[in-house]
Amino acid sequence: MTKGTDIRELALGILLEVSAGEEYSHIALRNVLDKYQYLEKQERAFLTRLVEGTLERRIELDYIIDQFSSVKVRKQKPVIRELLRMSVYQLKYMDSVPDSAVCNEAVKLAQKKGFRQLKGFVNGVLRNIARNLSTVKLPPEKEPVRYLSVRYSMPEWMVKEWLTSYGREQTETMLAAFYEKEPLTIRVNRNRISPADLKVRLEARGIHMRPAPYIDGALQMDGFDYLGGLDEFREGLFQVQDVSSMLAVEIAGVKAGDHCIDVCAAPGGKSLYLAEKAGETGGVDARDLTDYKAEMIRDNAERLGVTNVTVSVKDACVYDEASKEKADVLLADLPCSGLGVLSKKTDIKYRMSKEQQQELQELQRKILSTAEAYVKPGGTLVYSTCTINRGENEENVRWFLSHFPYEAVSLDDCLPEKLRSETTKQGYLQLLPGVHQCDGFFIAKFRRKIGK
Repeated sequence: MTKGTDIRELALGILLEVSAGEEYSHIALRNVLDKYQYLEKQERAFLTRLVEGTLERRIELDYIIDQFSSVKVRKQKPVIRELLRMSVYQLKYMDSVPDSAVCNEAVKLAQKKGFRQLKGFVNGVLRNIARNLSTVKLPPEKEPVRYLSVRYSMPEWMVKEWLTSYGREQTETMLAAFYEKEPLTIRVNRNRISPADLKVRLEARGIHMRPAPYIDGALQMDGFDYLGGLDEFREGLFQVQDVSSMLAVEIAGVKAGDHCIDVCAAPGGKSLYLAEKAGETGGVDARDLTDYKAEMIRDNAERLGVTNVTVSVKDACVYDEASKEKADVLLADLPCSGLGVLSKKTDIKYRMSKEQQQELQELQRKILSTAEAYVKPGGTLVYSTCTINRGENEENVRWFLSHFPYEAVSLDDCLPEKLRSETTKQGYLQLLPGVHQCDGFFIAKFRRKIGK
């Protein structure tokens, strides 16, 4: 271990920050990894797995702890609660760590954090769990909501919603898929390098490379340590971007010379891909709500050397008269419940509620009602979300087509054959974890009617 750095203490700090709602897990973890760049690769991997795994399995971990603790998880002090969770995760899922080491380190950390009086409690609970972990039984399968909730650590209301929408088999397929760690997907900056040449350069660093599904030239990579430490990343030779996000741009069908508006653009991946498609004679108006988000887009544009993107701070809910009928293509990748990307943003599932989903659906409709006027007659509007909730997806498509002068456009000309279906003929694509080789994502395409 790097001298003077307690990896478990770092993990505990991140878990406390996330559980208090102060930061999203992927951001909190990234901030710590950026701050402690000197950590060895093995230590970074241990920290990442411990944090992500403890968050992913929280409901199951609490289920286990409650069977052995005299004080139920919900009544424990935050430090003790997170300490027990991360320790039980190590006991159950990290075979390389001896049980005795897990218990001893937890006791030392409890004392270090000012809970000397609870050392015995922590030690007793963890050693009891370590001895009896193999005897813990899940809820019975004949109670599918409770069973699936504990087995896959998914809130019961989400399980109920998906069972209704997708059935038992597909729901379990999706829940299992959230635990499958895929390589990082990247979009090659073809203005600077070819996919083949980038692949060779990264492989020379010992990074494992393979083609990404569905998008020609996109790549997947793993086996690297720190993304920001790669010359190829700093030189702007590629952008981190999931295949599902790239598909939204492919479906848009941007031509050279097109003027595009991206109304909720941060961190900018789609805007920059639109800009590549639009070429020097076209351009992209990339907008988002805050200076912070706008700066993220500018930073990525500068790194990739993209010059045909204009970045501005605008509220997508507020009508902009100057944009009326200016866009050949408008991309509305809107705020959503994010339930298609739980493998990357684990704690979303604990923050979201049915009431928030409904509020987001209403926000999406408000933005669509505002932005639809920016599209030229005959122009294209692409609506997308990173969720698998039908209220935010198919229901919004039906609502939009019934309220505005648009028609659905078949996606089949824009998609590889393996993604075509009855719904893509009707103008939308629902990508599902475990069913498709990418994040859960929804994309719909509309054309504004001429003369309307």
